[in-house]
Amino acid sequence: MRTLFASELKQLQDEVLMMGSMVIQALRDAVDVLKRQDLDGAQRVIDGDIVINDKRYTIELRVLTLIATQQPMAGDLRLLAAVLEIVTELERIGDYAKGIGKITLLLGKEAPVMPLVEIPQMSEKVIDMLRRSLDAFIAQDLEVARHLPSEDDVVDELYNKVQRGLLEILLDRPQLMERANYFLWAAHNLERAADRVTNICERIIFTVTGELIEMDAN
Repeated sequence: MRTLFASELKQLQDEVLMMGSMVIQALRDAVDVLKRQDLDGAQRVIDGDIVINDKRYTIELRVLTLIATQQPMAGDLRLLAAVLEIVTELERIGDYAKGIGKITLLLGKEAPVMPLVEIPQMSEKVIDMLRRSLDAFIAQDLEVARHLPSEDDVVDELYNKVQRGLLEILLDRPQLMERANYFLWAAHNLERAADRVTNICERIIFTVTGELIEMDAN
């Protein structure tokens, strides 16, 4: 029975990694279609969110079934609880990607308010942080979990640069307010995605140590 349970846990971890890969691709696609003003691609990003949601619910059901049938104790129970939390965070990050897709549709084909420099940089940093946090979850790597949230400072600084750049534009061209807000919301979605990575790191620490802490990413 213990061997079977260990196999089920391993499969669950693989499912979490699969969901993480789906979310990473959604983020990458969302920023790509924003850059290219690809309205059809934006709709595909939006439509694809349902697959991410379905993956979350499938994983949750497997976790609840394991808890009900195996009655895990201590560390194993913390691991299962962490999976429930992590897939929730991944689903939220998927929502941010969908949100960027919606913003692309709202912006349409009009000329961009500003060059997209910082937003793609934010996306790549968030994706890197997310991938490493999931690797740390599988490896139960406390060192990465404790230090990764500090890298959110890079994302925050890029977000601040977007804000400053848009403000400078609006001082000269206030008629662009609505479109500037769309760009700011796209950047905000990525900034929030980085915060979700911090939440994943908190769950890793809880899984390994049983210690519930709130990490300050700023």
